[in-house]
Amino acid sequence: MRARAEETRERILAAAEDCFAHYGYDATGIAEICQKAGVSKGAFFHHFPTKQAVFLELLERWLSKLNEQLAVLRAGGHTVPDAFMQMAGMAKQIFELARGRLLISLEFLSKAARDPQVWQATITPYRRFRAFFAEMIEAGIAEGTLKPVDPDTAANAILSLAIGLVLQATMDPEGANWGQVANGSMQMLLRGIQQGSNA
Repeated sequence: MRARAEETRERILAAAEDCFAHYGYDATGIAEICQKAGVSKGAFFHHFPTKQAVFLELLERWLSKLNEQLAVLRAGGHTVPDAFMQMAGMAKQIFELARGRLLISLEFLSKAARDPQVWQATITPYRRFRAFFAEMIEAGIAEGTLKPVDPDTAANAILSLAIGLVLQATMDPEGANWGQVANGSMQMLLRGIQQGSNA
């Protein structure tokens, strides 16, 4: 019984992601999601209270996968600058994950300006990534590979670089080799904060 319920839940999530990608968040209704998933509205509401709840779970799953990948790289025993460069090397994979989701996320984020509940749900992952990068900067200072910079400022710069590159790569996928751009941009940023750098 539990396995069947989980299968239904997964079908709803997969159908919603497909509908959001094709029609956008606003244009997708619960009826369309149910039709695509082959479930009744009752089944939908058994698993999710609102369309917004479905979207937030999809967003959380996507960001959790990214979180796991970053944590694995960080735990790999590399110096902090090496870990940042390896993260930049993941850019192509991240851009492919983001494509199709980012435009929906931007549409959804426009609602965050008017809905405190949506704002809270969308700002939490952003703050988690910023804290993760700030901790990495602190570790780099402690290990002697990074200059004694303000960790929060450096983390904001890295997060701004990441978000800006994802946005550009999604809006203009053929405009550049975005993997190379990510790699070069991270090298440039690190030159400013690495010990032994004259920048």
